[in-house]
Amino acid sequence: MTEIDVAVIGGGVTGLASALAMAGRGTSVCLLEQHPRLGHETSTRNSGVIHAGIYYPTGTLKATLCVEGRERLIDFAARHAIPHDRCGKLIVAASAAEVPALEALAARATANGVPVEMVDRTFLRAREPHVSGVAALWSPTTGRIEPETYVRVLARLAEAAGVAILRAAPLTGARTAGDRVEVMTPHESIHAATVVNAAGLYADDVSRVLGGEAFTIYPARGEYAELAPGSRHLVRGMVYPVPHTPGHSLGVHLTKTTWGTVLLGPTIRYQSGKDDYEDDRLPLEAFVEETRALLPEVTLADLQPGSSGIRAKLCPPDEPFADFLIRRDAVNPHVIQVAGIDSPGLTSSLAIGERVARLACGD
Repeated sequence: MTEIDVAVIGGGVTGLASALAMAGRGTSVCLLEQHPRLGHETSTRNSGVIHAGIYYPTGTLKATLCVEGRERLIDFAARHAIPHDRCGKLIVAASAAEVPALEALAARATANGVPVEMVDRTFLRAREPHVSGVAALWSPTTGRIEPETYVRVLARLAEAAGVAILRAAPLTGARTAGDRVEVMTPHESIHAATVVNAAGLYADDVSRVLGGEAFTIYPARGEYAELAPGSRHLVRGMVYPVPHTPGHSLGVHLTKTTWGTVLLGPTIRYQSGKDDYEDDRLPLEAFVEETRALLPEVTLADLQPGSSGIRAKLCPPDEPFADFLIRRDAVNPHVIQVAGIDSPGLTSSLAIGERVARLACGD
């Protein structure tokens, strides 16, 4: 039986960043990932946006860790040659009726310490000649990164720091005895002083196995279409609509990725399955109207099918917002919960890792 300081459940960017931060403090760490590949779920099934921190209520973990994490991630990517840039983002008012909502977003961004600028149609057309709108909010600190490379670098650095990463090692059971928690996989048992629950879509299930507090993860699928190769010139960077469903989705937006594609989406649909990425996918026709609201010349012929991902949400469909859950468990103090890490989880991941390390190591 292996003895370890901390066992991390979940090998996405949150678990990997937490493991790396703890190992850097001299803590012995073992990470368990149920899939053979790290970052198989939410971490690599997204558009790779490095968010600025505009949308989240001031003072929340999402707002604070997004702003901190954004700068950490940009610096990390530069140091480790991960494809990225700070391309900026335009949030576009399609009509004069949307301008007050844009101004409210600008006020929230300022309260969150995020630099933004209200710009006119001339500015918009200079940056995105094919995009239609009457005004926009320009966010110069928004960026983009290649998520799969980021996952690989985190894993390499974590292993170099002494983290034992166990792939294809799902949690099958757990038992707390005295000051240790025994966590079990099909192949081994590990005794840990602390267990970090960074299990993403399965964080609620893992909490139950660990004897922690009860909460619910609501899977919310997001689907993408893409611009066909011959139409990718229509978008230069990132173009977002004014969001109409705060807390759930930022609306179908246009994202030119670091790998050259232009993503349209994601949509949002709450579902029961945590691993259902393909059943009943939306037809391409469903993306045309919302895309044309920003990019009027697009037709169905310009679109092709894209990928899909599933967000791990703590808020049900009828609630507007839920913050990240990052704290010691109220029932089992040997457990640190890191749950509900939906957007801006990728952006915040290094900041989340530092917060988890402070909780685990008593900083």
